[in-house]
Amino acid sequence: MADIMSILQSSYTSAALTTPSKTPYTAVDPASYEGTWTGTYADKKDFKVTVTDVQGFRAQVKYESGSTVKYQSVLIKDSTFRVGDTKFTLTNTGTATIKNAVIDPATGSTYLDTAQATLKT
Repeated sequence: MADIMSILQSSYTSAALTTPSKTPYTAVDPASYEGTWTGTYADKKDFKVTVTDVQGFRAQVKYESGSTVKYQSVLIKDSTFRVGDTKFTLTNTGTATIKNAVIDPATGSTYLDTAQATLKT
């Protein structure tokens, strides 16, 4: 029983080390985000992120990759937003980094797909 408690305690302690951003939400330039972002993951799977209706720091986003399609209203903060398990970070004009958490169905392990996306206006 002591082993279980020590595992739970260490997990709880390490999870608490992550601190949320303290920067406020601020309006973004819609032209920097709006449009269709495309790219390819290392495993040759294509993806597309369509960003529309950017108002202030809010936007409508559609993420597509393979048979996965996700629609979501997002909040943009620190040049970043999330759609489900996918994180979009604007890195430069017309360039973004996409990070997608994927669960391997064979092993159950989680890994991070990372790719660059370019804006097609």
